[in-house]
Amino acid sequence: MQLNSDIKSFGGRQRQYTHPSQTLSCEMTFSIYLPLQAEFGPVPVLYWLSGLTCTDQNFVTKAGAQVYAAEHGIAIVCPDTSPRGDSVPDDSDGGWDFGLGAGFYLNATQPPWSTNYQMYDYVIEELPTLIEQNFPIDSQRQAISGHSMGGHGALTIALKNTARFRSVSAFSPIVAPTQCPWGEKAFTHYLGGDRNDWLQYDACSLVAIATDQLPVLVDQGTGDDFLETQLKTELLVETAQAAKYPMQIRMQEGYDHSYFFIASFIGEHIAFHAEHLTD
Repeated sequence: MQLNSDIKSFGGRQRQYTHPSQTLSCEMTFSIYLPLQAEFGPVPVLYWLSGLTCTDQNFVTKAGAQVYAAEHGIAIVCPDTSPRGDSVPDDSDGGWDFGLGAGFYLNATQPPWSTNYQMYDYVIEELPTLIEQNFPIDSQRQAISGHSMGGHGALTIALKNTARFRSVSAFSPIVAPTQCPWGEKAFTHYLGGDRNDWLQYDACSLVAIATDQLPVLVDQGTGDDFLETQLKTELLVETAQAAKYPMQIRMQEGYDHSYFFIASFIGEHIAFHAEHLTD
């Protein structure tokens, strides 16, 4: 790993690293916040997945999460949102909702995307292994969260790996990507035309068949311009009720899709995870 930056924050260290990824066949960058408690022994970890067009830095610089991570003694790991590099294919039409910055946290099966776009394996296998080998992290105490496309990633990854995570939360998640334009575009390219292959990356579909349950917290702003066409939070509410899957799904009056919304409630999300990460 190459250390790109190391900044003191609330007694801990906010660092960024670059490393070669065998899973994604390119160089990848991630950020990690290590609270002061990590100097004295392993600490629990929260993985944060960001949304469309973002990198690892959006959350680091805009969410204001470090103060809460320091308070609760939790490390936060922020991977990039897609593979990067000149050899990595992008949207030929120049769209921002697909390709670079839009990996959707899945394993692509269709060429040319399948060579690099293996974000699910990267987040669930390669990156955690790298983190556990190089930092004082307690791998038995993990949680995951994210925003928008990253909220989709956090929910689907947690629902498919209930033994790995203690809790999951999301801001403005894409809860039914098989039923919205963002998801339909990305899934058609990454996974092909068979919609049955898409369901394994759809939070509502996974909740409907879930046999194990995790603590779940979702915040969605009522002033979010993407709510009706892309996010469709009501589908998760309906599915969770039908499946008898208890979730805290909070509609926050007037909040939009931005990091101002995330910064307003990130302290509550980290406290939620801290409750479940404490032995």
